[in-house]
Amino acid sequence: MTTDTNVTKKIDTILFDLDGTLINTIDLIVASFLHTMDAYYPGKYQREDVISFIGPPLSETFTNLDASRVEEMTHTYRTFNLENHDDLVSEYQGVVETLEVLSQQGYKLAIVTTKRRDTALKGLKLMGLEKYFNVVVSIDEVSNYKPDPEPLNLALQQLDSTAEKAIMVGDSEHDILGGQNTGTQTAGVAWSIKGRAHLASFHPDVMLEEMTDLLDYLGVPK
Repeated sequence: MTTDTNVTKKIDTILFDLDGTLINTIDLIVASFLHTMDAYYPGKYQREDVISFIGPPLSETFTNLDASRVEEMTHTYRTFNLENHDDLVSEYQGVVETLEVLSQQGYKLAIVTTKRRDTALKGLKLMGLEKYFNVVVSIDEVSNYKPDPEPLNLALQQLDSTAEKAIMVGDSEHDILGGQNTGTQTAGVAWSIKGRAHLASFHPDVMLEEMTDLLDYLGVPK
């Protein structure tokens, strides 16, 4: 991992995506999509098909499928998702350790997610991460979502920070492009369900093999 210390020493703000980055919700998301697709398009979609749905908000995904049934499909998805949330969500190695160190070192931390606020907070609480985040920007607070810079700028505003001092960490091209559009540094996570190579093709400033690599990139002692 190569680090430009002139850049990283300026960073005091970390913006994190949530699903697939800090908490492992992949099995839950895939199961929720498969359940929904089976209800509306029986036998048409498999696991590999719905992986491409991950990243954008549900409204965009379901509009692309059938604009006349967006609310209906969203309700089906969210009902299944909430009922199975706690059973299918798990932790990623190194996340708690990394957040604890960043918090102790005084870094400003925020969540920027395309999830609804109540579901995002549910996941943070389940994994014991809510204490690290006073700022959570969900799809409920914005008119435009990643890769639009609006949610990142809102998080920076609430943290009293600027893009030049921040890095966006995520598992999707929406996170990387969102950071680039905002002017932050960007970090991709190699455990992205879409694959390391796919995420690397969007040219994040650094690719994290595990979350503790973020500490190395920032020059923070573990």
